[in-house]
Order: sequence, then C-alpha cells, then structure tokens
Amino acid sequence: MRKFNLLFLIFVIFSTLILATTVELTILDLNDTHGHAWSFNEWHNPSIGGFAAIATLVDEIRKEVTEKGGHVLFLHAGDLNTGVPESDLLGAEPDIVALNMMGLDAMVIGNHEFDNPIEVLLEQMAKADFQFISANIVFSDNGMPVFQPYVIKDLGGFKVAILGLTTKTTEIIGNPKYIQGFDFLDPIAVAKFYVPILREKADFVIALTHLGIDQNDKANDPYGGSVSLAKSVDGIDVIVDGHSHTLLQKPLVVNNTLIIQAGDWGKYLGRLDLMIEDGKIRYAEFNPLPINLKKYLGKDENGEAKYKFVWREIPEKPEIKEVLDKYKEKGLEKLNEPIGETKVFFNNEYVRAKDNILAHLITDAVKWKTGVDVVLQNGGGIRAAIKPGIITYRDILTVLPFGNTVVILNMTGEQLLKVLDYAAKIPDGKGAKLQVAGLSWIEKENGIVSDVKVNGEPIDPKKVYKVATNDYMANGGDGYTMLKEISDKYDTGYVLADVVKEYIQHLGTIESYDGEVRWTEPEQE
Repeated sequence: MRKFNLLFLIFVIFSTLILATTVELTILDLNDTHGHAWSFNEWHNPSIGGFAAIATLVDEIRKEVTEKGGHVLFLHAGDLNTGVPESDLLGAEPDIVALNMMGLDAMVIGNHEFDNPIEVLLEQMAKADFQFISANIVFSDNGMPVFQPYVIKDLGGFKVAILGLTTKTTEIIGNPKYIQGFDFLDPIAVAKFYVPILREKADFVIALTHLGIDQNDKANDPYGGSVSLAKSVDGIDVIVDGHSHTLLQKPLVVNNTLIIQAGDWGKYLGRLDLMIEDGKIRYAEFNPLPINLKKYLGKDENGEAKYKFVWREIPEKPEIKEVLDKYKEKGLEKLNEPIGETKVFFNNEYVRAKDNILAHLITDAVKWKTGVDVVLQNGGGIRAAIKPGIITYRDILTVLPFGNTVVILNMTGEQLLKVLDYAAKIPDGKGAKLQVAGLSWIEKENGIVSDVKVNGEPIDPKKVYKVATNDYMANGGDGYTMLKEISDKYDTGYVLADVVKEYIQHLGTIESYDGEVRWTEPEQE
C-alpha cells in the first residue's frame, strides 16, 4: 500500500511538472487595416470585414481558449492609417476606440503611420489603451528610440516578449516632411541586439513586424522583409508580419521561426494556435478566418445576386457597431456631397506600370489649377478607381487619401530629364512609377528615354519650366531625391484631393476623357 501511494505521488508530481511547462497560446492578428473599421463592399462581395464583426470573433475565441486554460494575444502588424475617408478625416480615432474595446495588446508602427504629422500619431498613441511599439525608429539627433521597443506580457507566469520592427524602406516611401528628424535603423541589426536580451527576460519571443513577405529575400538585407529577418536572427519564435498585404494559408517556417500574415483591410483575422513545451513550439496551426467573405453564385430568377459565405456568417458586436456608426455619421454629409458625374470609368489598373486615364485626370486637374508646364505624380499615390455615376467627395478622398499638397518647382529641362532617367528605370509594380501631364516621352528597353516633349515641343535642357508635384515627391519621396535638391520651389497649400474635386466640379458631367498616350513602354513601340 505504501509502495502504491509512493508511485501515485511520483505520478502526480511528474504530471504536475509536465503541465507546468506546457502552455497553450493563441495569437490573433490583423495587419494593414488602412482605416477599414467598418464593413465594406468589394465586387460581388458585399458587407465584408469590419471591426464589429471581428470583435465578435475575438470574443468567441477568447472564451473558447481561456475556458481550456489557454492564453490569447491580440496583435496588429501596422498600417492602421490611410485608406477610408471616415477614418482619415478623424485621425483614425474610430479605429483606435474600437481596438481599445476589442482588447488589442500591441501594435507595431507601420510606414503609413507617418502619412500625417507626428502630432497626429502622438494623439493616436494617447488615445490607445494598447502599446504602439518599434525598436528601430530613433531620433536623428540623439539615437534614442522614438517608441517603446518592446512589451512583455505575463501570461500567468509564462512571459512573452513582443518586439516591434518597422520596415527601413519607410525612409524612402514615407512622406519626407513627416519622417524628418527620425532615422530608420536596420531592423535585422536591431533585432540581433534585442532578441538575446528578450530571451533572458521572457520564455517566448514574438517579433511584431511591418516588414513584408518575399520568400526570395536574402539574409542580412536591411531593406528586406520578415523572411530575411528570420534567416538572419536566431531566437525569434514567431514573426507576426504586415506591410506586403500577404494572405498566408499556413505559416512559413524559416530558421525554426514561424511567420504569419493575414492579408489586409480586416478581411481576415489570423489565428495561430500554439502548444509550447519548455519554451519550444511542439504544435502550430494557422488559420486566416474570413470575415463574412462570400462566394458569388450568380443571380436568381428575380435578378437578385446570390451569395454563399466562404466560412460562416459572423454577426457584428452591437456595442462596437454603435460606436462606429456614430463616428461614421460625423462626416457622412460632407463625404457624400455630389461634386460631379462621370460616364467614363477612371480605372486605377496598372497605375504602377502603365500610362493611366485616372492619372491623367489627377495631373490635368493640377495643371488646370496652377497653370504650370508639367505635372508629376507617383502612381502609388493613386489608391482607388472612380466608377461611372455620381462622384462624391468620398470617392476623391478614397483615390487620394494621403492629404498631399501641391508644390511648384522651377526646373530646367536638364533637371526634368534627370527625373525621367530615374523614372524609366523603375520596375513595374512600384509606387514610384511616374504619371504626368504636359510631358511625353518614349522609354527604350535599356531604361533610356527619347523623344521627350513638353506640351508638344521638344524639351530644351536650358529652359526653365514650371513643374508641379505633390509634397511627398517634392521632398524626395519614392526615391525622387533630385526633386528634393531643387531649391526654387514653394508649397501652394492646395490639398491635391481638393484640387481634383474643384476640377471635377468645373468639368460637370464627364462624357468622355482624353485618350492621348503620354509615355510608352518599350513593348509598346
């Protein structure tokens, strides 16, 4: 009997030790929500996403996991800002209030957090109950971190460190006016410094990153993404990533590190379930959960569209819906104000690769407003299309969400040619792709431009031309450093979106729009 009791005691102690070193952790993640706090429509996909529906799912998962003795972390991998007028006009306050109510644990700083003056970001941080983190953004004058580098969550004795890392490309693609005074350090070098420290402080290390996924990334590339980070730095258990808007169906496994990302705009809530024993991941399952996404089934006998939920219908949490609805009402009247009408589809397809009709409308508006010779616009600044029908102010702000102003520069023809030499070498798909008014050229296959004309006349290298662009490019954004070097320039204070609004009001009903070709790619010759 004593022997049996002793064996039973050993079994109990042994079982207790096993349980004490086993942790079940669920990571919920969003990334690149870009103002999509409310549900929205896509082609043949109505009423998808939205924080109110996501909140319902977060609540369900928290209840399910905690009842089993597990733990939940809810993270956002950056780019909360820029994309939906109701959010943009209110400085993302609706998004932050909703995320507070949802119990977000932490968010990494994304590059689009610098689309506004730093004062806006500081206000957002003050309103948030969660921590904004980034370890590799420092003040230029003293090298001190601008944001809290990491947070440590104590999950009942099991400590999880969450390290924030922001893409170094922000120094190129971020608005130069708003990133002035900050340095964006190599995230890999910074991680190599912090991860060993965090491994001493915590049982588990998560990198919450806004770096992007490219599976061809090489190790130790300071401008690389999360794959490069995982290849280069040992000791990171999980990378929760954003920036590239990548929807992964299962984790990438690189150098014993799991990498996850959940698409964009809150169309999916990422769910990573982990079983951790002695600090090591023994089991992992990742599911991007569709937020009311639907499959179009055609029309019924009455001509009504039929849909089937891709996964299941998720009801909106009433408390969050009520709050978001109130925010939406604030700007609804102004946003829905009709400003014109078009019978032309101004698409934004290939705006990062080809001469584009919507870019024509935007650059023509600036030329009309300012009377300049040439207008320059980066394709990446054009974010949506304008469909046939009534055009509202909301439509314009959705196309041009960044709040850019119009800057006028006095440039010689020689300086303009330097702009084209750079632009002709930009690969298709990059936001730096150039769109213009008043300027035309032909691109050669070797990246050389020819037949350059200003308003139909051959460009004169010695002549001074008046050139308008947005403040982002004028300050060297998207690599246009030659524009930053121009000293003879001034900011008109005209908001680009408002200029386009005025131009459309001037045009009234747009029956047709020009079909001129302003520049041609090599394959078009």
